[in-house]
Amino acid sequence: MNHIRVGLAQLKLPHSVSQGVDKVVKTLEQGASKNVDIICFPESYIPGLRGQDFDVCKPDQAAMEKALKKICAAAKSYSVAAVVGMEWESTIGLHNVAFVISHSEDVLGYQAKNQIPPGEDEIYVPDGKRKIFTVKGVTFGISICHEGWRYPETVRWAAVRGARIVFHPHYTGSDKEGTTITEWGLPSSPYYEKAMICRSVENTIYFASVNYALQFQYSATSLISPWGECIAYVPYGKEDLLVRDIDLSEATGLFAERYNPALYPE
Repeated sequence: MNHIRVGLAQLKLPHSVSQGVDKVVKTLEQGASKNVDIICFPESYIPGLRGQDFDVCKPDQAAMEKALKKICAAAKSYSVAAVVGMEWESTIGLHNVAFVISHSEDVLGYQAKNQIPPGEDEIYVPDGKRKIFTVKGVTFGISICHEGWRYPETVRWAAVRGARIVFHPHYTGSDKEGTTITEWGLPSSPYYEKAMICRSVENTIYFASVNYALQFQYSATSLISPWGECIAYVPYGKEDLLVRDIDLSEATGLFAERYNPALYPE
């Protein structure tokens, strides 16, 4: 498959698990009307990212399992695959994960956030695993927020294993205080959008970064080409589904494939 139509969903913070699920389902329906193959949602969209400047309900694994079941049914109903940020409990603790759900409702697994920033490491635990996924013949990886900003190894790991696009669900900014940004990639803006460019060009792959719609948003939901160009982005603070066709033949993975670990001995 040389082409895929991706959707990047920049959504406002949900006020409850049920509202978050409803927003995901409605977005999948919207994606189906535009023949989208796969939609990526923000980091921990259900129930919302803990440790920020807004309230989140107490961890509830039963509610997460119920939410996942509803989203899977919607993915099948609308025949749209999804990357959905959620919380998930295991025997070792609470994880910040991105579930991958196929267009036929199969749960293909999840990528946990493993490089967890200071502060969040008091809430979430890593699972120590990295994974790649394949949907409709397209191989991709996932790097969650802090991982993609400060740990380029998380993106390279997927790229050297055949990923031609890496999805980057995140939460960057605030709904309460901060600086208003009006133009993508300004030198005076925080470094986040510059990091998106680096993640794409250093691997020669697409980088799809998905933020919440925030009043003070420090990075836009953006699709970056293998050559570091911002193909498109959602205006700051606006709820919208960014839809674009991408040509996977351009994502050669050239520089990822040239990575030679033997050149970095202990």
